Formats: sequence, C-alpha cells, structure tokens
Amino acid sequence: MLRALRSSSTTILPEPPQPQAFLSTIHPHIDPSQTKCTTPKPFPYTTTLPTLLQPISDQNPPPHLSYAPLFQFLTGQNFLKLGQQIHAHMTLHGLQPNAFLGAKMVAMYASSGDLESAVTVFRKIKDPTSLLYNSIVRAYTNNGYPLKTIDIYREMHSLRLKGDNFTFPFVLKSCANVLDVWMGECVHGQSLRFGLELDAYVGTSLIDFYVKVGELRDANKVFDLMTVRAVSSWNALIAGYMKEGEIRVAEDLFRGMPCRNIVSWTSMISGYTQNGLAEEALSLFDEMLKEDSEVKPNWVTIMSVLPACAHSASFERGRRINEYVNRIGLESNPSVQTALIAMYAKCGSLVNARCCFDRILENEKNLCAWNTMITAYASHGQGLESVSTFENMVRAGVYPDAITFTGLLSGCSHSGLVEFGLRYFNSMQTKYSVEPRHEHYACVVDLLARAGRLVEAKEFIKKIPMQPGPSIWGALLAACRKSRNLEIAEIAAKELFVLEPENSCNYILLSNMYAEAGMWKEVDKLRARLKCEGIKKNPGCSWIEIKGKAHLFLSGDLSHPQSKEIYNLLEALPEKIKAAGYIPNTSFVLHDISEEEKEQNLIIHSEKLAIAFGLLNTNPEVVIRITKNLRICGDCHTVIKFISKIYEREIVVRDVNRFHHFRDGACSCGDYCMAITTKDVKLQENEDKIDFHFPLQKLLSYATPPTEVKRFPLLGDAVGRTYERASKTYHMSNPRF
Repeated sequence: MLRALRSSSTTILPEPPQPQAFLSTIHPHIDPSQTKCTTPKPFPYTTTLPTLLQPISDQNPPPHLSYAPLFQFLTGQNFLKLGQQIHAHMTLHGLQPNAFLGAKMVAMYASSGDLESAVTVFRKIKDPTSLLYNSIVRAYTNNGYPLKTIDIYREMHSLRLKGDNFTFPFVLKSCANVLDVWMGECVHGQSLRFGLELDAYVGTSLIDFYVKVGELRDANKVFDLMTVRAVSSWNALIAGYMKEGEIRVAEDLFRGMPCRNIVSWTSMISGYTQNGLAEEALSLFDEMLKEDSEVKPNWVTIMSVLPACAHSASFERGRRINEYVNRIGLESNPSVQTALIAMYAKCGSLVNARCCFDRILENEKNLCAWNTMITAYASHGQGLESVSTFENMVRAGVYPDAITFTGLLSGCSHSGLVEFGLRYFNSMQTKYSVEPRHEHYACVVDLLARAGRLVEAKEFIKKIPMQPGPSIWGALLAACRKSRNLEIAEIAAKELFVLEPENSCNYILLSNMYAEAGMWKEVDKLRARLKCEGIKKNPGCSWIEIKGKAHLFLSGDLSHPQSKEIYNLLEALPEKIKAAGYIPNTSFVLHDISEEEKEQNLIIHSEKLAIAFGLLNTNPEVVIRITKNLRICGDCHTVIKFISKIYEREIVVRDVNRFHHFRDGACSCGDYCMAITTKDVKLQENEDKIDFHFPLQKLLSYATPPTEVKRFPLLGDAVGRTYERASKTYHMSNPRF
C-alpha cells in the first residue's frame, strides 16, 4: 500500500476521499452506535467514529493531530483496510507523520498484523522519540521477534533516548524468550538508573525474566525490594518456584497472597501437575469449584488440570471435569477438546478420546489436535488407525511436524507395521521436509527390533548421523529379551551402563535375560554390582481407581483392607483358568526356585491383585482400568485374557509402554508385544479359532477392511494385499475397542 503512494513531483494527485466514504468500509463489520468502549476512558475512546472523522473534513489541509485519535481508535480493532485508507487520505493531502503521529500509526499497523508497514512508517520518521521507539519495541515483541526487539532497544540506547516503564517490560520479555541473560541484566541496570526498579510493571517483568532464565534468587531479591506488589508479581514468583520444584515455597507464597486471581490458582494447579503431584492439583481444582469460591476455573485452568487426571489415570475425575466443561459452554473450544483427547487416551478410553476429536470442527483441527489423536492411537497399539488419521490430516491440508512422526512411527512399531514405518521414515525429509531427530531414530530401531530384525536394527544404529542415546540402545535391549538374543543384548547393555549408569532397569533387564538362560552366576554378578553402586530398583506396583479413590498394590501386598477377599478370589482363579486352557509360564519368575513355588509367585503379581479388587468392587458392565508402573509380564497378560473371558469383563491395562484392551479372551495388541520372535508362530487349535503369536495377528485384529484401506494412498495396496492373503490362511475374531 505504501509503495503505491509513491509518485513523481509532476504527478497530479487525485481528489482526497471524503471522510463519509470511510464509514462504508466498516459498515458491514461494525455498527457506529456500538463503537463506544464499555468502560469510560478519556478522549477519543468515548467518541464515535463519525465524530473522529469530522475534523479531517472540516479543515483543508487537516491538522496532524486530528489523525492521531483515529489511528489510536483503530488500534487493536483489526480494521486494517480502514487504517490504510486514512493513511492514504493523509498522504494525498501532503502530510507526513511526526514522531507522535507515527507512534500511533505503528501501533495500528502492528496490531492489525501488518508489521512490514509498521516498520516502514517507523523508518520514515526523521526525529524519533522514546514514544515512537516504544511503539516499535512493542510491535516486534507482540509479533514474536525478540531479537529484533533487542536490536531496536540497542539502537534506541545509542540515540540516548531514555527508556521508561513502557519500554523495559517488552525488552525484558524478549530477553527472557531468547535467554539473553547479559542483556536482561543491562536492562535491569538501566531501570535502576532511571529510578524504575520499584515500578510495578518493571518489577514484575524483572521477576518474570529472572524466573525464565533460571535465576530464581535474583527474582526473589527483586520481589523483596518491591514496595507495591501487584498480583502479577506474586504469580510470576510462584511460577518460578514451581518450575524449580520448590513446591513448599510456592505454597507459602500462594497462601500469603493478599488477593488471588485466576492466574494465581492456575499457576499452582499447573505447577502441581508438572511436578507430578496430581492429587494436589485435583484437590486445588475441586476447591475452585466450591460454591463459596470467588474464582472459578477458566479454559486455561481446565487445560492445566486435565494432565493430572491423565498422570494418575483418574478416569472418573476426568469425566467429571468434562461434564463441567460442557456446563460452562467450553465444549466447542478446540484447545480444551484437544486436552480432553489426551486425558481420555491416557486414561484408557479411546472411544471418548475419539468423540472429543470429532467434536472439533474440521476447519479448527490444528496440528496439535491431529498429533494428539495420532499419538493416542499409537499408545493403544492401533497402528492402522494412526496411519488413517495421519492420511486424513495431510488430506485436510495440515502438514506434519516432528511430533507427528514420533506418534506415527511409534504406532507402526507397536503394530508390527515394519515396511509402512520405514516408508514413512524415509519420506520425512523428502516429502515433508522434517529433519529426523533422535526420537525418530529410536522409533525405527524399536520398529525393526520388535519384529525380530535385530541385526538390521544394530546396523541401522551404526548409520545414525548422531551419537545414539539411551532411548536407541534401550529399544534394542528390550527387543533382545523378546528374541532371547544375549549377544546383542550385552552390546546394548554395555552402552547403556555408560550412558545412564544409575538406571536400574537396564541392569535388571539384562539380569532377567541371564536368569531365563539359567546363567545364575551372571545374575549374581549384576545384582552384586547394583548393590555395590547403590542403585535401587523401583518396585513394581499397580493401581485402580474406584469411586474416585485410587487403590495401590505391590506384588504380594497384604496391606489392603480387603486382602482376605482378594486372595480368596486369586486362590480359586488358577483352577478356573487352567480348565479353560491356561498353562502357567514360569519363565517370568526369575528366581532359582521350584516350579511349584514359581506358580505361587506368579499369582501374587500386583496387576492380578488390582484386577481381583476390581472384580470384587465393580458391577459387571463397568470397565476395569488398571495402571502399572512397569511393563506387564507375559504370564499376567495371558491370565488377564482368560479372566476377561471367564468373568465376561472388559479390562484395560496401561503399562509403561502402551495400553492393552482385554475382552472375550483377546487383547488389542494381538499378543504381538508378548511374542518371543516374529518367526516363532504358535498355532493352538481351539474349535474354529486359531491363537498365534505373530505380528500379522496385530495387523488383522484392528485392521480396516480392504474397501477402507484404499483410502490410504501410500499404504492402501500393500495393506490390502496383506489383509487378503492373511484372511485366506487364518480365521479369527476381530474385536474393536
């Protein structure tokens, strides 16, 4: 627009438009009778637009100052076209803005999203002032250009223009965003020189800056020196202590606040959630819901508390929060629905997660929403659904990022879709311009290793263009146990012992492999090493939520009030499931004891105790949801399948890796994650069904019918052929969860 106004000195300027013509520009968008602000403010906010336009039509040429109220009125209103027309009117009258008017014009353009025009206006002002520089500093900061903000401030300082309480907050925010500690400290020094250290805005910005760069002690010093502390100052310091894990200090500050706003409550809830204190976060949220609470949760608070439900697998609490969301009219908020998708998925209810995803309008489904749904399917082992969602996302015009491919590759890995996963990995850079990261290489190693292609996975690690980290070697080690490959396991474990020497899981995993192989001397050596180095093993535990209360169980736990009833049920269980075909897999008892003792040891695993408690305390139609802090053992996996069939119950188990949905004697993983090797196909005829430990079963268990598979342009033919070939060979049930 500005370039179009340039003309030679011989050009005849057209007649300037009349002010009344400007009103037609905004009549479709704004009612002149509604232009007054709801709160009384000084001129020109309480003046209607026609009144503001009047001075530029009464005088010829109009005075500079008559344009300033117009540009100020349009700032933040998003009427860029009208602002451009008024700018053109001024230019056609031969008027050039001074520093005061230029500041108003810069603010108008920047708030309307036209930063280029704002900068152009700024650079044309011959005698800039602090007010003008403040406007461009704010423009760059609000539009996400922190480095430009810092450069402009340096320029302002070189011109010996004095910063004020409108300058320093934006510069400090930019310094915090790029972690420029030195520059932030310089700005702090300038604020001291100009006597602004006690200003509420500057002080709060200093606290926020020091918190974000990790200098909590300096933030506390600024807070202590402030004579007048705004609520935002308290909030900034609380957020800082929560970030550093200083929970008790943050709680003391929160309790000591003279008054609290929604940000105060949300900061505490968010801090609790980020520090793994789910119960504290949920309790504080419940306090906000009380009738006598002056502050009620908003959409940001809800997004902060939902991860606490996911962390503790508190499905009932999450469902009640969802009901509250619907009551206060936030069911159409895409951000809230995305948070609900993640919560339901992590609580084991993929059906509810999908319902929340479908509630988001198609044109409002952003990358975050798609990524959350893809990752949800992946964590539940539904790789084909992850693929379908990914294809739909691309078809909707939303392009993937690194997070998308992490979820997609993970879904392929959990489902045994090796060739599909490799194809997507190879297309990351070539088709989608996404640079593979460490986590993507770890997914590919997991993809190959889970499928029994350990040598190929090991060779792939050698070709990774970065130093392989714990997640890469850990994926290889975990898969070695499935394939019982001690040679490669020892290579992976050796690397892990160097990369993360204090992680007991690596020692225990290798020790378990030695135990399975009967190499008890090697087992003793590893256990002695753990003891010598003071490395402690995290005990396995499982928990279940019933009526809003979590019940936790350890292996062989006798502390629960209903222990007698639980063990009575478990004592009768082996006879029932053995009659249905169960054979105890004592290889999962990694102690040098008799077979009878091993069978007794298996029955008291924590997940079995939790399920027994669930059977005793829930109605038949209620889904039993269990969370385990470690990977579910193979024998427990088999037993739960039998329990789901005998008791006709649906059971969802969330372990450290993924979700398992058990129903009618089958698991959603198709036993793929429990298979010893992809080549070890076990066929056990049982009437007209075949149970086999083979990745193809996973492909079929939740496979989309061939007519729908054709929707996947990259994968359709391959999936369709695989499905058709497998269907000719095997007949099996296809439960959907």
